Amino acid sequence: MAVPPAHPTRQVDGTPRTIALRQAGPEALAAGADWARERYPGAEVATDLIEGFPVPAIGRLSRQARMLVLGSRHLSRTAEYFSAGSTVVPVAAQAHCPVVVVADAEHITQRPPYLVVGIDGSESSKAALALAFEEADLRGAALRAIAVWQPPLFLLHDEEVALQAQRRMLSEATAGWSQKYPDVVVSHEIPIGHPVEELAEAAEHALAVVVGRRGHGGYSGMRLGSVVHGLLHRAFCPVITVPAE
Repeated sequence: MAVPPAHPTRQVDGTPRTIALRQAGPEALAAGADWARERYPGAEVATDLIEGFPVPAIGRLSRQARMLVLGSRHLSRTAEYFSAGSTVVPVAAQAHCPVVVVADAEHITQRPPYLVVGIDGSESSKAALALAFEEADLRGAALRAIAVWQPPLFLLHDEEVALQAQRRMLSEATAGWSQKYPDVVVSHEIPIGHPVEELAEAAEHALAVVVGRRGHGGYSGMRLGSVVHGLLHRAFCPVITVPAE
């Protein structure tokens, strides 16, 4: 847990809010640790109250972490922009390790349980695929590997040719992983439509949807691709973003 520093030279005063956060921090951390120990008795739980602005403080921790987990209030993009406490998007964009964003409680109704991974041929999507196979194997879940084809405004080639290229890309991306994780049942899917909508729909009852941090396209100057940004607001299962490195 991080609280803003109360240092006059940084133009952050010792406001009642900052003082309250510092006082409430140990209690919140203790409650969280008790919650985790109660549900996972064998887990080793440690807590730490760090002074600093949340985004850079968590970003520094990500250099040594295997994974970061954040809760989300499912803010709209406008509300998120104006929210001083919003950490999900900047942390997901800057972290050096995979980031799990959890907005809602699990509402899994399909059996067997499954994960969804989005593939677009980018290096970050290859990293996402590696993590998705590992997570599916650990959880005893199936894996739906999805390459969404979004038709361009002007289709220069036959649609079937474009879909064949998507199938080939998906097959090449997943080649070899089934040998490493023989217990993971993998399906290949190539829906047609907008990537955010198709991935969110496919993952409606998933354990999680796994995507590379930045695929093809995205917002200019941002390390968070437009598909990832959209899923953070649209998906109702946990969203796992994976950096290429």
